[in-house]
Amino acid sequence: MKPIAIGADDAAFEFRNSIVEYLNNQRIEIIDYSSDKQSHNPLYPDVAHAVACSIKAGKHERGILICGTGIGVAIAANKVPGIRAAQCHDIFSAERARKSNNAQIMTMGARVIGIELAKKLVQAWLQSEFEGGGSTPKVERINYYDELYSK
Repeated sequence: MKPIAIGADDAAFEFRNSIVEYLNNQRIEIIDYSSDKQSHNPLYPDVAHAVACSIKAGKHERGILICGTGIGVAIAANKVPGIRAAQCHDIFSAERARKSNNAQIMTMGARVIGIELAKKLVQAWLQSEFEGGGSTPKVERINYYDELYSK
């Protein structure tokens, strides 16, 4: 498995540290794109863009983005053509983000959920794979619109 990309803004550094520790304990390698790890202290859209672009380029297969709500980083990451970022605040959504939508990025809000739930969400998301089936034409249609508007 390729390393997991992770990125957080200033609202989520402690939360991110707990997720990184959890992933390290699972022996999962991560690359951190968080704003406190960059020399120019970028804004959360820049962090989300860096993670999304690293996935699009094939450096990572999956990424985790964290801000105060998880909303802003999801919006920013989804601006990169070919990227599907899904906000996950419950286990069902974390699983479906992968199984139904083939999302490469999960986003979470450090001001919305607790860290123990976040660890369970990460575990559920990492253990889930795209199931295809009835979801395949829907994901293909998302890809169609992605290509249509990225020209």
